[in-house]
Amino acid sequence: MSYLQPSGPVIDLGVNIDHVATLRNARGTVYPDPIRAALLAEQAGADVITLHLREDRRHIKDADVVAIRPQLVTRMNLEAAVTQEMIDFACSVKPQDVCLVPERREEVTTEGGLDVIRYYKQVEAAVKQLQGEGIRVSLFIDPDELQIGAAADLGAPVIELHTGRYAEAEGDELAHELGRIRAGARFGVQRGLKVNAGHGLHYTNVQAIAALEDIGELNIGHAIVAHAVFAGFENAVREMKAIMVAARLGVALGRAQ
Repeated sequence: MSYLQPSGPVIDLGVNIDHVATLRNARGTVYPDPIRAALLAEQAGADVITLHLREDRRHIKDADVVAIRPQLVTRMNLEAAVTQEMIDFACSVKPQDVCLVPERREEVTTEGGLDVIRYYKQVEAAVKQLQGEGIRVSLFIDPDELQIGAAADLGAPVIELHTGRYAEAEGDELAHELGRIRAGARFGVQRGLKVNAGHGLHYTNVQAIAALEDIGELNIGHAIVAHAVFAGFENAVREMKAIMVAARLGVALGRAQ
């Protein structure tokens, strides 16, 4: 068994193509095309294509989601805020997965996890509506047992742990944040949840997260798109997937970012 071609599931890579659309929108052109990015990512080994339709449409547009959905051979993971507009749109497109995320228009990127406890009723209603359309729902939350427990209680089958604080940490804080993610993933599995993770992960910090056996999928975007500028999109995806799988299987493989 090769660590690049394992015989069974090891860990999945969701490639977020938002920032391909960011480049396109910067000049108001039709290129680079997010659809091409999605298809190239699949060809290079991506298990999931992730895209975030923000309320201000700063990168991915409604038309992108509609056009990409029927062309994928893997899965679409649509990230969306807990608003009726976004939930209704998701139900019309019917991606395989919807990840509910917090959203503030002034933020550059998602800065923290969804507060499931505070917005329990709204999140529960969104989960029920999406599940009624046959869509699997994930909640993007911090690695906190109370939030994880609330996610399980309201019926979401999947959580995605926010790794942003880990990605920004150094020294003793880095070990602390990794410990929080490890404990959160373990608790999530004990509550019967599928546990994913993502945010701020790149080619030299992903290994410790990918090595956690309770995590089934990592969603990564900015680092892959940035590296693709120099290495090519398919190569960037292949490198990330190889590093993740190697870390999970205990093989030392890495590169300087």
